[in-house]
Amino acid sequence: MTESPKDQDPKNTEQKPGGNQPEKAPAPKQGRGMFGFFVIMMLVLLLVMFFSGAQRGKIITLDQFAKHYQAGEIEIDSVVMHSSELRAKLVQEDVNTAPVSVRLPVTAISREKIAESVYEITQGNIKEKPPAGWVNFLYMFGPFILIFALIWFFIIRGMRSAGGGGGMIGSFGKSRHKTMTKEMTGITFKDVAGIDEAKEEVTEIIEFLKHPKKFTRLGGRIPRGVLLSGQPGCGKTLLAKAIAGEADVPFFSISGSDFVEMFVGVGASRVRDLFKQAKDNSPCIIFLDEIDAIGRRRGGGFSGGGNDEREQTLNAILVEMDGFSSGDGVIVIAATNRPDVLDPALIRPGRFDRQIAVPLPDVAGRLQILKVHSKKVKLGPNVDMEKIARGTPMFSGADLAAIINESAINATMLDKDFIEHEDLEEARDKVKFGRSNKSRVREKDENNLVAYHEAGHAVLQALLKDADPLHKVTIIPRGNSGGATFSLPEKDRMGYSLKWLQATMRVICGGRIAESKAMNDISSGASSDIQQVTRLARAMILEWGMSPRLGFINYTGADTAEMYVPEKDYSQETARIIDEETKRLVDESYAQAESMLTENWEAVESVAQALLKFETLTADEVHKLMRGESINRSTVADLLSASPPSTPAASNGSTDTDKAPDGKTDTPPDALPNPA
Repeated sequence: MTESPKDQDPKNTEQKPGGNQPEKAPAPKQGRGMFGFFVIMMLVLLLVMFFSGAQRGKIITLDQFAKHYQAGEIEIDSVVMHSSELRAKLVQEDVNTAPVSVRLPVTAISREKIAESVYEITQGNIKEKPPAGWVNFLYMFGPFILIFALIWFFIIRGMRSAGGGGGMIGSFGKSRHKTMTKEMTGITFKDVAGIDEAKEEVTEIIEFLKHPKKFTRLGGRIPRGVLLSGQPGCGKTLLAKAIAGEADVPFFSISGSDFVEMFVGVGASRVRDLFKQAKDNSPCIIFLDEIDAIGRRRGGGFSGGGNDEREQTLNAILVEMDGFSSGDGVIVIAATNRPDVLDPALIRPGRFDRQIAVPLPDVAGRLQILKVHSKKVKLGPNVDMEKIARGTPMFSGADLAAIINESAINATMLDKDFIEHEDLEEARDKVKFGRSNKSRVREKDENNLVAYHEAGHAVLQALLKDADPLHKVTIIPRGNSGGATFSLPEKDRMGYSLKWLQATMRVICGGRIAESKAMNDISSGASSDIQQVTRLARAMILEWGMSPRLGFINYTGADTAEMYVPEKDYSQETARIIDEETKRLVDESYAQAESMLTENWEAVESVAQALLKFETLTADEVHKLMRGESINRSTVADLLSASPPSTPAASNGSTDTDKAPDGKTDTPPDALPNPA
């Protein structure tokens, strides 16, 4: 069955609710009634009372009134005393002109005194005019009527217009979703890379919507919900935008936090309104981003009973998703990076029939993602995307996009015509470790300490075969660290072996050992190393069962994010053993690393001195130094000394730049720019 373009327009939600349903007649507007008419009349009277003073004439004082009256300029019978003023008319010199009035404002305190003075001036020729009853009524009750009218207009009228808002205030009960189409997103499955399995499962959903009879002929039904789970930046929202770009159906997008408001019941009202509009526009897709904001497990957390707004919203979602019939054609796609905290009733089959994991990309996936994002930038001939993909383990799609963007910014700031491989390397280090602090000046002792610290890491990284291969080492401050040693994993790890963990812990301990041996002192620069080695040791014991004393048992317990007190499923005696085993693993790694560095101390000295000279060393250069070879490249001081002085040319007619006999400059061919 085909539909006209007007029927398929997602914005046309009121004219044509669904594909086969007839148009609904617009609901008649509710009138304000007699009460509304009365309130409007009261407002008009108040406005007349407050703004009619501009037509009352010229304001004068009591002395001016006396002078006018004694001079015969005031009509004798026109003096009238009102509740708030004394009013009189001036004698007209020209019959054709309009009469001119003068008035003397009075207050409740001065009225009696002014009345006595005017009585003497006019010799009793004055009239008293009491205020009208409706004026007194407005003065007494007018402000209250105005306040009540405002309350009626903004609240009671809003409750009427909310419709299915369940008694909410105005439009608070309305859903705040966004309707997205292919033209609005501009993203299709071609823009999504590195998550092929997730794309295949989502492609099946698109086929369900486009050709439902193809699947229902064998008795199958369209899935009611799809849950996308994965770490931040893996592409869950991007995948949802691609679905909107591929599917020719309305796509309603809303975040979990948009349901919760300060008024109780607003979330549930918005849920009902969202699903009502979705059913009217079926077949369609609802995308709930960050569903853990409203879908957390009920009964936990810090809700001490009573009416919990979040639980009401969750209950409304459960009812709406379970109330679908097989022919509704509404699919809910939700995204979260905390599927473990979701309510079991929400993720059961029948509501979210499918749970699609969107993992971190592997080497091939990272290469595909880098190629997708690099289409928008200009790359140089020396760019090696495979090396960048291999050197970014555990990077998400968002991190890889940031690398391409940062490299483009860096190349632009250096006035380059295209992005070079060095720009990508710098961008990777910046995204992972922070910006390099090239302008930071350190003392000589601190510089030596950092050099030996990083040399200890680098030498152990090069010696240990079970550790990741060394990539480069630098003493240039980056982020919060004074230096960094970079590794280049040869493959992605789905898990961690005991040998790799032990080798990594030794590498981590190498920095403190080297600086202690060289400087006869220790510093706080190893604080991050201590945190890393402690975290690895505790994970080996609590999660991975790598302690002989504790055995093949998990001691981490359940998720404690919503508990008042952290949960511990072990006794005090077991806690003492955990602490002892943690210390034992760290002490063993420290002792083994210390023994290896003592045996290879000459290599540590060579690497440290080279770092003080060159500031950054590659893996090949570190291996050369460990073999006793030297590095043949110019330092910053060499480049500065080789550059000609900025003086006028000599009288013998020499050029500005002295050249070697072969016509080349004195700068050696392997000279590198200052890494600092």
